[in-house]
Amino acid sequence: MSEPNKNRKTFIVVFIIFLLIIIFLVIDMASRTTAPWNRTKGTGTDAIPGAVAPGALPLSDSVVLDSLLPDTTYHQD
Repeated sequence: MSEPNKNRKTFIVVFIIFLLIIIFLVIDMASRTTAPWNRTKGTGTDAIPGAVAPGALPLSDSVVLDSLLPDTTYHQD
């Protein structure tokens, strides 16, 4: 009869340790994150000074890229 009691006690100890680790990770991740209502208005890259939004190209580069693409429009003669 003492065996199930020992298993239960071990389970409770392991569960509490697991729960404490998860709580620690949640608090740590939350402290590293900025809430959306606390962010400054902008491109969303305020955490990295001088960063550019993904996919953003200068106008001259986008014109060059467009001229390199094949013409896929349908021309009816």
